[in-house]
Amino acid sequence: MTFSELTCFRRLRRIALLLAVAALTVPALAAPRKPLADSELLERLPLRAGDGSARELAALRAGMLVAPGAPEPAAALAQAYFDLAMARGDPRYVGYAEAVIAGFGEPPTASLRVVRGLLRQYRHDFGGALDDFAAALALDPGFAAAHAWRAAIFLVQAAYAAAQQECAALQSLGRATLFGGCRGLVQAYSGQLDVAYRTLQLALATTADAGNRLWLLTRLGEVAAWRGQPALAESHYRAALALGRDDGYLLAAWGDFLLDQNRPAEVLAALAGWEAADNLLLRLAEAAAALQRPEAARLAQALGERFAAAGLRGDTTHRAEEARYRLRLRGDAGAALRLAAENYRVQREPRDARILLEAALAAGDAAAAQPARDWLAASGFEDARLRRLDQELALATRR
Repeated sequence: MTFSELTCFRRLRRIALLLAVAALTVPALAAPRKPLADSELLERLPLRAGDGSARELAALRAGMLVAPGAPEPAAALAQAYFDLAMARGDPRYVGYAEAVIAGFGEPPTASLRVVRGLLRQYRHDFGGALDDFAAALALDPGFAAAHAWRAAIFLVQAAYAAAQQECAALQSLGRATLFGGCRGLVQAYSGQLDVAYRTLQLALATTADAGNRLWLLTRLGEVAAWRGQPALAESHYRAALALGRDDGYLLAAWGDFLLDQNRPAEVLAALAGWEAADNLLLRLAEAAAALQRPEAARLAQALGERFAAAGLRGDTTHRAEEARYRLRLRGDAGAALRLAAENYRVQREPRDARILLEAALAAGDAAAAQPARDWLAASGFEDARLRRLDQELALATRR
């Protein structure tokens, strides 16, 4: 899971600011360089026209300076950085948030624990994240975001009973929108798409918050697509896009929907200007390749260099995306299957199952897809595309 999916329940901030900071991502062929002084400008991050959120972030940083050592201003700033990483798909902001949190010793406050949990789950340290959220709830039993994020992790792990317990906790706290979103996803992943759709619709009716509505509309789009209703799915995606908020998860889901509908030209238009986000660069590269555009080779090469750089850093958080890259852009089914299988040991959402099934089928190794096939059988997940892949693998095993 790229884990952006529940961030809407904590207000997403649209922040773009010129920061004099060292980049955390290293180009594949470039050697890292340490700045000679704190004031040295290494890179300018883009400022979006008309975006006043830079002032908000500056105010949060000023709040830390006014109250050095105070946990709440630090938690607010770290949360803002994390929100921007999710909205813009830029992992450097996760590093900035980690630097803020690292300035505080043990034991941190509930709010600092929750933000640290967000950062740990981003790095796929799910055990550490669950520990942080549990500790935050021990300090503050009414901290709804901790329950929501615990549910998100359990969904990624396909631990649906545990996720449902977190949904019930949100209901007990009177958080109708959080509860509905949580419950709807548990239902969707466990073979109840029609019920899930209605649950998410009811949750949407409980909130006027743009961030919440964006997330719920996105998930309604996904559920409608899984139900085989592309026109309805498109209406939900377009309603989410019409809110005019940056959100990497929405753009990736919309891009995947368009690719599945064989509309790659629309992917290039929808994701133009988003090459900095690795997951969106993947969709752009796939669309350009499908159209045999001149830029296809450049986009694929840039993506390969980013995966190579991540490998040098020991970063394994994008194995599912790299598996797609290997399979669909490089035609290397063996490497794709290895990456997809490694990813599925950590993340077991529908998209993770799909790339594992696709790679196993392409590699002619049905046995490697058995974990995803077992999940399909146990969960009852109803997406017709995954069911077809499962049937093709079943036939392959009998040949």
